[in-house]
Amino acid sequence: MSYCSVIEYMSEDKKAIHKPYHDHLYGFPIHDDNELFCRLVLEINQAGLSWEIILKKEATFRKAYDNFNIKKVAAYTEADRERLIADPGIIRNRLKINAAIENAKTILQLQKEHGSFEKWLELHHPKTKAEWVKLFKKTFRFTGGEIVNEFLMSAGYLPGAHAASCSVYKKVLKADPLWNRK
Repeated sequence: MSYCSVIEYMSEDKKAIHKPYHDHLYGFPIHDDNELFCRLVLEINQAGLSWEIILKKEATFRKAYDNFNIKKVAAYTEADRERLIADPGIIRNRLKINAAIENAKTILQLQKEHGSFEKWLELHHPKTKAEWVKLFKKTFRFTGGEIVNEFLMSAGYLPGAHAASCSVYKKVLKADPLWNRK
């Protein structure tokens, strides 16, 4: 069952959490490196948890991680790591926190070499899910198959975020996701 159809069966409280993300963010291309980094960090933090938990905590994640400013996160010190592990507004998992910091450093290097994180992603398009997973595991920390798949689908690099019957699907197509380019 797709995310699109699952939302229809949610309570109104749950719909209020999921619909804004589903209708306006999920599957749409992201052209800002800090927002791409944000999505990667959120997907990593979702591992083993529900997406709803992450959506509820997004604002506190943004505050804790300096609005996902890549340069700031890459410069985090041990004191920042301890601040994050003590922050109840985020997922307090040392491996996930360390992955965010180390992945920010990696993205800075990719920006230096390719101009942006987005250009690095575009350089590797098209790839199959398996090829993307292999590349991400080689490049980033804490990026297993499901994390990579959801990150790439949610940012418009792989298809599948919306069912073709979903009203948002046509809006995503108009936004020109990379997966739909020939």
